[in-house]
Amino acid sequence: MDIDHAAPAIADLTVTIDAPLETIWRLHTDIGSWPRWNPGITSARLTTELEVGGVFEWQTAGLTITSTIGELTPMRRIAWGGPAHGIIGIHVWTFEPGAGGVVVRTRESWDGEPVRADPDGMRAGLTASLVDWLDALKAAAEGGTPV
Repeated sequence: MDIDHAAPAIADLTVTIDAPLETIWRLHTDIGSWPRWNPGITSARLTTELEVGGVFEWQTAGLTITSTIGELTPMRRIAWGGPAHGIIGIHVWTFEPGAGGVVVRTRESWDGEPVRADPDGMRAGLTASLVDWLDALKAAAEGGTPV
């Protein structure tokens, strides 16, 4: 599973986190815990198992989103996507251990009528939300936030 490289709104960001990969992975894949460490998410609930085809519902920026996991390689990669409010989103996360910590990369694409109507504004909003998500993940992992 990969992002839609032709989508009008794409964000591609990385952060290096000085914490064990296991801690970062656990925080990121315990979907129900997202609201405890990520202030941009007001609720999140995995409705099935954490597996390819698994479904979770979450709320952010006043929107309720249902996402389906399309790829899962434990401790390395998770990807999900689905339609929400006229936007088709695909989100890919990778986790790569390195000398300075774990490099977490997030790439997301948005397409759909609302995005095509305002690609610059939607791209800016997408990028800002992912910067906040990465900052929150880094703070939680480095600060030892329990899951």
